[in-house]
Amino acid sequence: MLDIHNFDKFAEMETPFYFYDIGLFERTADKLAALSVTYDIGVHYAIKANSEERLLRMLSERGFGADCVSANEAVQASKCGFAPASIMLAGVGKTDKEIRTSLEVGIGCFNVESIPEMDAIDGIAGGMGVKAPVALRINPNIDPHTHKYITTGLEENKFGISRFEFDAALEKLRSCRNLEFKGLLFHIGSQITDVENVFGLESRCGRELVSWFEEHGLKVENVDFGGGLGVDYEDPDGSPVADFETWMKALRSCFPVGEGYKLHIEPGRAIVAQCGSLITRVVYVKKGRTKNFVIVDAGMNDLIRPALYGAYHKVENLSASYLRGDDTKDCAYDVVGPICESSDVWGEGRILRQTCRGDLMAIRTAGAYGRTMASRYNMRDLAPAVYSDEI
Repeated sequence: MLDIHNFDKFAEMETPFYFYDIGLFERTADKLAALSVTYDIGVHYAIKANSEERLLRMLSERGFGADCVSANEAVQASKCGFAPASIMLAGVGKTDKEIRTSLEVGIGCFNVESIPEMDAIDGIAGGMGVKAPVALRINPNIDPHTHKYITTGLEENKFGISRFEFDAALEKLRSCRNLEFKGLLFHIGSQITDVENVFGLESRCGRELVSWFEEHGLKVENVDFGGGLGVDYEDPDGSPVADFETWMKALRSCFPVGEGYKLHIEPGRAIVAQCGSLITRVVYVKKGRTKNFVIVDAGMNDLIRPALYGAYHKVENLSASYLRGDDTKDCAYDVVGPICESSDVWGEGRILRQTCRGDLMAIRTAGAYGRTMASRYNMRDLAPAVYSDEI
């Protein structure tokens, strides 16, 4: 159950809102920072997961870098204290404006996703009289067995450079005078929970690919394994901190410390997901012939993951637990939102404490890809952020 020291404060607040457990966030960030030193792996936080300024500043203060997928994210990262040299820019459709802006920020690396992109960056950098640091994003053709919408490392994919393009990529690198090669990047997908096996395979494939490029005359200094570490959506209290150490061990399996390669990772969800919950209030309980509906005031515009790809989020009735205690019985409900779309569903047949109009509910593990993907669909207000240490 979500730990709330003062439930009365929650009850007085307008819903929906995002609640961030700052204590858990700090414990997670501190654990990752310590492991980063132990395994000598650079950490670059994936800003797309959550771009709250306060959280970004807390991460930059711990010495993390930033993984960005737009120039606006790169600017935000610099504003929030991330060292420009630690900022990486990915994305398959970097515009000329984004390339110029990122060069002006002085980012540490462009993660190049196609051969035409190399031409564009080379030309713009030359026009600005600077060298652009680049890494090649390589598709290792590994299936991480996650949802197809968050699988990114297969050969036929919009992301990255595939094996049949390697010779052409090398030729292009050699012909571009304004590019400075920094290394290779691999990213195979997100929400990977078979940590040891999948990331161990990524490490082995990465080693083979590094060897291929070095055998063809390219010195590889940096090896970036991207992100993808999964979190426990079903039992957030049982697994509040992701298994960073198993992840790092798996990646180091084929790249021993002291060998000369600098390893990097780009976690986003794994850092911030468990510290966030979407707090919502029951508007109505609607009884049908065969099922009961709990209609809440948070919708798919606030957190789109369930509607977008059927993602699971644990739902808890806070009022039943904190106000009515163990006297209430369990019932099955379809928990739905207010949006005029049939896909605006938080969960079907969820077993919850007996629920009433006005009850406060928590949609758990909502710290990642919640507010960053929110919209004002149906002209609804955006849910604000609330921090545990401020209430």
